[in-house]
Amino acid sequence: MKKLIPVVLLFAGLGGGIAAGVFLAPSDKKADVAKDMNVESKQDKTRKKDPNTTTNKSGKADKKEGSGSYEYLKLTKQFVVPIVESDRIAALVTMSLSLEVTPGMAEPFYASEPKLRDRFLQVLFDHANTGGFDGNFTRSDNLAVLREALLDEARKDLGDDVSKVLIMSVNRQDT
Repeated sequence: MKKLIPVVLLFAGLGGGIAAGVFLAPSDKKADVAKDMNVESKQDKTRKKDPNTTTNKSGKADKKEGSGSYEYLKLTKQFVVPIVESDRIAALVTMSLSLEVTPGMAEPFYASEPKLRDRFLQVLFDHANTGGFDGNFTRSDNLAVLREALLDEARKDLGDDVSKVLIMSVNRQDT
């Protein structure tokens, strides 16, 4: 029982830190709306200039691939996944993810982001519990399995408008 107290306190502290970050993070919805409107207006101008070019979320022009074009939407916060070994946290993995979607999906994406984050966290926890973040966890075949599982979850909320899940960064910090 005494061995469980540090683990419980660690999870309580981790949960409290995440909750504090969520509630205390500055969120200026007007700035987000203005930013989205600015990106949309840039897209319209770019399309008028060159019908084979589209603008992604960062404002950079991307050439269309074939007949489809994509927009890249970043999930607002990193994911933190504990790696548990012998009833203790042995490491923490942090990941940043983005989605490749068809243009115009920004509003449905941000509306369903909390639900999407919950689904993604469950996939990441399952991946961690099956040893996916052990050893050489950055192997392409290992990450391909993770990307596919995340893509399946993204399509449950956003449909086939999601074409890829992009892992922007991954870091494992052993404790």
